[in-house]
This record gives sequence, C-alpha cells and structure tokens, in this order.
Amino acid sequence: MINTFGIHWAGIDKIVYFPIFLFFIILVIRNYLKVKDKSLQLYRKSQKSVVFPGFSQIKLKLKTFFLCVAILAIFLAILQPQWGKKEQNLMQEGRDLLILLDVSRSMLAKDLKPNRLEFAKLKIRDLVSKLAVDRVGLVIFSGTAFLQCPLTIDHAAFLTYLKSIDVESIASGTTSIESALQKALDVYTQIPDRKNKLVAIITDGEDFSTNLGNVKTLAASNNIRLFALGVGTPEGAPIPIFDNLGRQAGHQTDESGQIVTTKLNEEKLREITQALNGVYIRATYQDADVDQLVKIVKSFEKEKFADKQFSLFHDQYPWFLGVAWFLLLMDFVL
Repeated sequence: MINTFGIHWAGIDKIVYFPIFLFFIILVIRNYLKVKDKSLQLYRKSQKSVVFPGFSQIKLKLKTFFLCVAILAIFLAILQPQWGKKEQNLMQEGRDLLILLDVSRSMLAKDLKPNRLEFAKLKIRDLVSKLAVDRVGLVIFSGTAFLQCPLTIDHAAFLTYLKSIDVESIASGTTSIESALQKALDVYTQIPDRKNKLVAIITDGEDFSTNLGNVKTLAASNNIRLFALGVGTPEGAPIPIFDNLGRQAGHQTDESGQIVTTKLNEEKLREITQALNGVYIRATYQDADVDQLVKIVKSFEKEKFADKQFSLFHDQYPWFLGVAWFLLLMDFVL
C-alpha cells in the first residue's frame, strides 16, 4: 500500500494496467485532433455557422476533456483510493503455542530429506497452517536460545521469520534444551495471566545441558506444558560439514578421526515431556504427526487475547467512479 498526499492506494499493484488506459486517452486525443483538422479543411471560420450550424470547437474540446478525465478517474478507482481512518477494536480468542526449534549442526543430518532442519521447518509450516486463529511464537536454540518471533496471530510474519532460519542463525554447534526451556519460561513470565502455557519443541533430542533438571522443575511449577516432535531416525546419520561456498566438504569426526553419527534421542524427549505433562511424537513423512499435535493443542480451552486495535481506512473509489459517470453523461449530452 502506498500513501500519497494522505491517500492510501490499496490496489497499487493494478498500476500495471495504466498503459491500457493511456492507450484509450491517446485514442480520444487523436480523434479530437483528426476531427479538428478535417473541420478546418471543410470551411472557413466565417462560414462555420452556415456549413455546420451545430458544430462547435468548444464543445469538441469539452467532450475530449470529459472523456480523458473520465478514463483517468476510472483508472484511479481501480487503484482503490482510501482515506478517513476509523478505529476498530476486535476481541480475539485462541491459544498460545510457543515453538522451540533446534538449529544445532546435528540438524543438518540427512536421515530425513532434505535434512532434519528443513524437514522440521516444513512440519512447522504445516502446523501453523492448521492452527487457524491461535497465536504462535518461535524460539530458535542450539547452545543458547533466541526469541526469533514473539507470540503473534500474524502467521504470515511468523513464516517469514521461519524461512530465514538456518544453522548459522545462532553461533553454536552444540545443543542445550535447557536454554530453550528457560527462554520459553521467560516468554510466558511476561503474560502470567495465561492459563495454558503450551510449548512444542522440535529437535533430534541431542542435548548437552548442564542444569536441565532444575529448569524442568521450574517449568513444571509454572504450568508449562511441553510437547515434543522428534526429528531424525534411531539409526541416525553423519553430520555434514560445508565450506565457505556452501559445498559439502565431508562429515564431522571425533577425536579419533571416526565419523560422528547423530541419532534421534527419543528416550530424552519422552523423559522431558512426561515431566511437563506433555506428549512425545516422532516426526514422519505423513501428516499424522502434525495432526496429532494440532488435536492436542485444540483440546485446550481458548483464552481471550488483549483487545487489538486496528486502524482501517474507508474505501473512496465510489467518488472517482461517480466523477467518471458524470463526465461520461456530460459527454453524451453535449
């Protein structure tokens, strides 16, 4: 939307049709010049009232002007001009779901295609699309955690944040579920009135936390409900290493030079979710995993969000159409 002189043009994308309207304006002007030239060839100025008693150069100019302005007014109308703000309060109801996404290097393993991280992002997009009016937020974590997107009902904005995520989003190759849970606690501490504090963690379960037990206890005391979507396979896969150009340059190895295999740690995820009254689900190529998680989230009672105030603009295109019809009528009368 573009703002010009206080007018918002909601349909500015339709400006691509301007050449068509310009073509018609040129035709009208060309017709005027053609008629004017022909009339001057047919009579002298002193003979006009005798040869063409009903013809008037002034009327011809007015008709041309009316037609051109009418065409321009119709073009402006399709650009949806808006002005005159009005405030509108909407009461919204739904649930809050904070999603914790693992972006550690183990998520580059390719036991799920194209890799664990991209597979997880696809699952999140599917999850968000099925949550309708529920608010969603996004925390990314590896060795530390970062609030990528606050809780919002603007799913389009959420997906924009999600799209930009990769393993370089946080400069740490290890995984700390403890940090992710602590960040979730921080988010919900800011909205203590929420009855249901729902959290979904999407990870392969690899974890190097040092204080996870205490954080779990604190999360449980704050009524955090944790659900986990395990990404990966029990058989596991090596962790690829990439060069500066993004090309794979081998696999991660341990101190003895052996290739490291990262496996889905379901035992860890079951343990954490049980401690926080949640459910563990293994991610699959089918939709059953996301559908199960959506069903669980929707089983919780909806809560009211704070009133959200919208600034809306009145559509004013009828004024432009009115001017166009009036000018066309004047052209017809003349």
